[in-house]
Amino acid sequence: MATATTTARRPGKFSRWLQHTANARTVDKIRTHGGTRMGMELLVLHTVGRRSGSRRQNPLAYVDDGTGGWVVVASGGGERHPDWYENLLAHPEAAAVEVHGSEPTGITPHVLAGAERDAAWQRLTQAVRSLARYQTKTSRTYPVVRLARR
Repeated sequence: MATATTTARRPGKFSRWLQHTANARTVDKIRTHGGTRMGMELLVLHTVGRRSGSRRQNPLAYVDDGTGGWVVVASGGGERHPDWYENLLAHPEAAAVEVHGSEPTGITPHVLAGAERDAAWQRLTQAVRSLARYQTKTSRTYPVVRLARR
């Protein structure tokens, strides 16, 4: 699974700390109160850092893929792919998801392309209305990823 990493600047230490803190709080809320926030269904994605080797957990909005898996988008709102996406591609064998407080389930990620991506993007933007607006603010095309159960 190849990826085209952009050359945009990495966020500063404070921004990264703030994001990690917000993610940790959201993950805790998902586990204790369920996976819906601001009208979006959320899951917890488990990855391993591509450089650090540290375990990571990120809350992500998703839509059901219709086959028992999930579809997510690597938006991040900027000119570079989010770290979780790069980590997922670097170590797909270590990836897992939690949905609605479940135990982590091993997954295999598939970056979607063509008509399959277009159909998934349509479902995502219907579920998370702000995605289409965010996409217009960046020159990169947001990757759409199916997370299939292993």
